[in-house]
Amino acid sequence: MDALTLTKASGPDDAIAAVLQAHFDLMRANSPAESCHVMEPDRVFADAAVVLTAYAAGTLLGIGALKTLEATHGELKSMHTIAAARGKGVGAAVLTALIKEARDRGMTRLSLETGSDDLFAPARALYATHGFVDAAPFGTYVTDPLSTFMTRKL
Repeated sequence: MDALTLTKASGPDDAIAAVLQAHFDLMRANSPAESCHVMEPDRVFADAAVVLTAYAAGTLLGIGALKTLEATHGELKSMHTIAAARGKGVGAAVLTALIKEARDRGMTRLSLETGSDDLFAPARALYATHGFVDAAPFGTYVTDPLSTFMTRKL
């Protein structure tokens, strides 16, 4: 794979909008609405503190967002790697950059919600590799058998 270029996106272009929509569609197709906490594609830039993109050879391969919950607590949102680039380190690169961004913003805790079924096992493994541990629901989330909550101190 060509070298990744990670950039803070200032707004959605066609490629970003397409990846966010693909992420939204995949999440909605695999979780019932009441258990699906995916951010609406048109809300990502409005609600996130920062949106990072990962490009290689001019192609958008992955995206992730950091949402501020409190001054010292952030949430990962809209983490998505396109199917053709999965397993090649794109998600890890975006995650590492978002962790650094959270630290740079003075956050001391980073949390996330992801699915609990097999489709989400690679994501849970990625987060665990980067120090995230299972946790109780945070923010406005409630216990749900279809959700896994994870957190880590920064």
